[in-house]
Amino acid sequence: MLIEIWSDIMCPFCYIGKHQFENALNQLTFKSDIEVQYKSYQLNPEYHYVAGDTTYGFLSRSKGISVEQAKEMTGHVVQMASQVGLNIDFDTNIPANTFKSHELIHFAASQNKAKEMKERLFQAHFEQGKNIEDQAVLVQLAEEVGLNPEEAREALKTDRYATAVRRDLQEAKQIGIRGVPFFLFDRKYAVSGAQGADAFQEVITKSYEEWKANKPDITFLKSNDDAPNCGNDGCTI
Repeated sequence: MLIEIWSDIMCPFCYIGKHQFENALNQLTFKSDIEVQYKSYQLNPEYHYVAGDTTYGFLSRSKGISVEQAKEMTGHVVQMASQVGLNIDFDTNIPANTFKSHELIHFAASQNKAKEMKERLFQAHFEQGKNIEDQAVLVQLAEEVGLNPEEAREALKTDRYATAVRRDLQEAKQIGIRGVPFFLFDRKYAVSGAQGADAFQEVITKSYEEWKANKPDITFLKSNDDAPNCGNDGCTI
C-alpha cells in the first residue's frame, strides 16, 4: 500500500511528524507491505538565504511579529520536538531555500535512500545549523548517507531532478494541500499535521485493511510444479 508524504525541510512540524509516523509504522506487523514516497513542498519558495540572517529574523519579517515573539513561538516547537526525542536548535538554525534539498531527496530515491536522505537533511537543518541551500553542504550530506558524492554533485548541478520537484509541487496544488506535513494513504485518506503516533497507527491500519480487502487474490488456472520455471534457487531444466 502506498503512503505519500508532502513536507518541507524548513518545516519543524514535518520533522516531528516524520518521527511520529515512523514510530507508528514500526509497531505494525504489516509494515513490509507499506511503500512510503516522499513528496516535495515549499513553504517559502521565494526566500533565499542572505548571510547573517536568522530564523528569528526570518519569522519576524514573514509573520509581522517581534523577534522576542518569534523566540517564544519557536520555544513551544522545541518542547514538542523534545517529546519525540528530537533536539531542535533555533538559535543556530539557518533559514534556507529548500528546492535543491528536494532535488537531492529525489536523487536519493533513485538509489533507494530517500528516507535516510530526508532524515539527514532535517537533522542538519534543525539540529546542526547547516545551510542546506549550500550545494557543497548537500553533497557532503549525500555522501554521509552512502550516496556517491560526484553523482550527487552532478545531479544538483544539472537540475536533473528539478522537474520531479516541480511535479510534486504542482500535484500538491491540484490536491489542495495548504499545509504540511500532509499524508495521503492509498490515495483515499488524508491526514494533515504532526499527529501523534496513535493517530497515525489508526489511519494506517484502517487504510491497510481496506486496501488488503480490495486487493484481488491470484488464482492459478494451471499449476504444475514440474513445468519449467526459474526461482530463487535457480532454474529447473
